[in-house]
Amino acid sequence: MAHGLHELDPETFTTLRITDAEDRIHARLDRPDVRNAIDATMIEELHALCAHLEHDPKILILSGTDPDPATGRPGVFASGADIGQLRERRRDDALRGVNSTAFDRLAKLPMPVIAALDGYALGGGAELAWAADFRLGTPELTVGQPETSLGIIPAAGALWRLRELAGEPLAKEILLAGRILDAEEARTHGLINAIHPAEELLDAAHALADRIARQDPLAVRISKQVFSLPREAHPQVDNLAQAILFESEAKFDRMQAFLDRKKARSTRRSEATSPETSPAQTSGDHT
Repeated sequence: MAHGLHELDPETFTTLRITDAEDRIHARLDRPDVRNAIDATMIEELHALCAHLEHDPKILILSGTDPDPATGRPGVFASGADIGQLRERRRDDALRGVNSTAFDRLAKLPMPVIAALDGYALGGGAELAWAADFRLGTPELTVGQPETSLGIIPAAGALWRLRELAGEPLAKEILLAGRILDAEEARTHGLINAIHPAEELLDAAHALADRIARQDPLAVRISKQVFSLPREAHPQVDNLAQAILFESEAKFDRMQAFLDRKKARSTRRSEATSPETSPAQTSGDHT
């Protein structure tokens, strides 16, 4: 499979189904026969997707396979890495960070990433979800890191992201004792933001994307970058970032629009309570 440096042709993808809109891209993991196991081709296509979004920043929604009522097949995000391929990987593959490089690149995309999770999000599938900025789940969601049961570690981000997301005690249960969480447990511990019925999951993801899209894109991009920096960089980096935004046209336009709306509301209130306005006019009684 060949992709141009920045171009995005959905027809050339085989493991992802891409829907490209004006302010967002929706990428569905699409290997349903193997519960969306993450293989080398999917990693290559995630890199191609990231290359495009680095050049043309948009919100990214990641989801898996929808439930199929006709066959009774449940929805699934990703059941993990492709074990057949994983078994054959050796030392040099690990040192190249096959999955970790792609997931880290996804986490650093300019605009936010929303993961819509249904069914299994295990192993590499969970690590892909941890790399997102937001995670929404269904009641059927199951998340965990079973790597140590297979004689390996979760080396694509879980060993450090889980501590940040859920705290050390729970992270160690998941990583060292193989604890698997259901949706409510994951939400309680902050691993997912909200739970939605499967049929409403993508609508909820798009509603969240709509809220993000209403913000100033540059302010969102800079907020995401500054948020990810270590404590030692603050507050100096905040001041520098604010200095950039204080000179942006969007800042002046959006603040002026806010002031105009505030003035209009104040004018309407003044007119509604003016002594010159008759009781019939203020009440809307036109008898």
